[in-house]
Amino acid sequence: MADERISLSEAARRSGVPATTLKRWAQERIVPVRRGRWTATAAAQARVVARMRERGYSLEDLKSAGREGRLAFAFAEELFSEGEGEVTVEMIARDTGLEPELIERILAILGTPKGRQAYLTPEDAVALRHCARVLAAGLPLVAFLQLVRVYAQSMRRIADAEVRLFHLYVHEPLIRDGVPELEMAEEMGDLAADILPLAAPLTEYLHNRYLRFFIEQDVVGHMESEPGADTAEIELGQVNVTLCFIDLTGFTRYTEEEGDIEALDVVENFVATVESTLPREATIVKTIGDEVMVVSPDAASLTEWAVEFLGRFSRRPQPRVGIHCGDAVYRDGDYFGSQVNLAHRVVNRALAGEVLVTDRVAEAIAGREQLGLEPIGQVSLKGFPAPTELFVVRAAS
Repeated sequence: MADERISLSEAARRSGVPATTLKRWAQERIVPVRRGRWTATAAAQARVVARMRERGYSLEDLKSAGREGRLAFAFAEELFSEGEGEVTVEMIARDTGLEPELIERILAILGTPKGRQAYLTPEDAVALRHCARVLAAGLPLVAFLQLVRVYAQSMRRIADAEVRLFHLYVHEPLIRDGVPELEMAEEMGDLAADILPLAAPLTEYLHNRYLRFFIEQDVVGHMESEPGADTAEIELGQVNVTLCFIDLTGFTRYTEEEGDIEALDVVENFVATVESTLPREATIVKTIGDEVMVVSPDAASLTEWAVEFLGRFSRRPQPRVGIHCGDAVYRDGDYFGSQVNLAHRVVNRALAGEVLVTDRVAEAIAGREQLGLEPIGQVSLKGFPAPTELFVVRAAS
């Protein structure tokens, strides 16, 4: 796989390291430069060497790490094209019509805050032109910024997982096998070149698939809203939704007793079971450790699912479920507000293997013959001045 050859001055620009220092590092074999020929790979490694020097590592430390293959990452640099030349915020503002302050705000959301990157690239300019077109088409700025933030957070997580998994299952085994640095870089580069083309088409496929699904869900939601309901009572940016939290009781103690690996296997099985059994209209918002947050427009179907779901777990640590209906603020792909907090308090009061719901959910499932309600009375929940009426839901006997 051929590496892009660049000049010493271009290597200095890309790495942010003076040319004289680059020449010295090349002579001392801190960075992989053959016969004085600088490449994108060498510039990338020099950039990271500079970062490591700032963190206090000596050149001997870095030279040793290079021999062991621990710095053999820069092979990936040649997989990404980079346009020549530098671009400024002012140039992009003139080109797109966006205010410089808005450009800097978008760049900060995208992970390029002012002062943190030595220069902007033509690729940055192209991305901001796309942003300008979306805003010109009429999407409100408040919605646009949230959408960009969701894109950035999601893609950051995807890229982080790609690199971490590659490191754990490819790079680390090569280091342990003592593969020479250049051979290691070539082997990883060939594999990365085969894997990278999968990312874009798979991402596009998944985006289109889920976009179609959620458009259908939105239409169904409008059709199933109560006739005559005054939607003006719900503030802009809020949605009325069923909020559900599921977690594993006694998980901390289980981890201490059984160890991290066994506990992780339990969590993975737990989350996978949630994903594979949820009703079609329900959505996982996020997972945090052993806790899963789910939302749905249909309280009754979600409660039926919860009862059936808990029946799948007979051994510790057993799940428990808390469900509540209310108005929540939707922002950046997540849900916020007092009603979300209330749903979370409800699950904290549930026992192992128990579905605990509020009175609003109890009303929604009234008449469902397959479900039985057991009132437990008014319960004080932390952070809420008035007691909340709670019910345990079980399969009807």
